Amino acid sequence: QVQLVESGGGLVQAGGSLRLSCAASGRIFSINSMAWYRQAPGKERELVAGISGGGSTNYADSVKGRFTITRTNARDMVYLQMNSLKPEDTAVYYCYANSGYAGKYWGQGTQVTVSS
Repeated sequence: QVQLVESGGGLVQAGGSLRLSCAASGRIFSINSMAWYRQAPGKERELVAGISGGGSTNYADSVKGRFTITRTNARDMVYLQMNSLKPEDTAVYYCYANSGYAGKYWGQGTQVTVSS
């Protein structure tokens, strides 16, 4: 089992920045890729940014150039640096870990609210 706990969400004005953190515990050695997803009210959960076991990253078009995903070598922490935030970035942000055969895991989510 892998446990994920997010932190760092909050209320910020448009144009501001936030840094989300996700702490992984348990069988972290089984983790391959990790990612951040978000879900806005009335919308489906969507991929924001992902990072592979080899460190390759991918981003949703809507956040490219503004958000950066990073991860510790020990794979016990993953971060999402969010700059130039927009009201449309308002959502609950979820940390995700893919452990392949060992399962897929989600955190409980952290609220990000961007005021205009």
